[in-house]
Amino acid sequence: MKRIGIIGGTTPESTCYYYRKYIEISREKFGPFTFPELIVYSINFEEFKNNPRGWEGRKEILIKAAKALERAGAEIISLSANTPHIVFPEVQRAVSVPMVSIIDALIEEMKRRGVKRVLLLGTKTTMTADFYKDALKEAGFDVIVPTEDEIDRINDIIFGELAFENLRSRPYLIELVERYAKAEGIEGVILGCTELPLAIKQGDVSVEIFDTAAIHMRKLIELAGE
Repeated sequence: MKRIGIIGGTTPESTCYYYRKYIEISREKFGPFTFPELIVYSINFEEFKNNPRGWEGRKEILIKAAKALERAGAEIISLSANTPHIVFPEVQRAVSVPMVSIIDALIEEMKRRGVKRVLLLGTKTTMTADFYKDALKEAGFDVIVPTEDEIDRINDIIFGELAFENLRSRPYLIELVERYAKAEGIEGVILGCTELPLAIKQGDVSVEIFDTAAIHMRKLIELAGE
């Protein structure tokens, strides 16, 4: 099997969730004691989040991590968060081993489930920048994003609560999804931040849940097993 490399720490809680999914999906696919080899490079999130050089500085951190994983023998590399995919093409070009995009894995799964109209939740950058929405629209999906006030509140929940496994705003997130299901006719909700699955799971709402962390890890394990 191929060795998986994950750039984690964005945030540590979501990286823990990735690892739990790695165990769960590996056991489902290969049996109780068989796991693809996995290397995690956990970055300093303070240095990443508040980088004085913005995305240029963050990109350099991710490239450094990707190169370290390549040197360590990783044969597939991934970013364990949605928002950093804003610089995914540049990070991919910096290494010679293939990287697996969380957005590509998501699109593949959305097509498999046959949904068209979805609500995108995530960090403020993910919900407002073009890189994520444009990829989904180009793939043929109708993408709805929350209002400006809702975007700010969701962003605060992610970094002020979910990043520390605080789930006190879980009812708000569930109510928001249900409201968009009724008002906008969404068929699914994209948990476009890998902390959000800590708060919302399939069955919590009346529409399809797209847990991007779980979808991404499943794709990585499938590729590792080829």
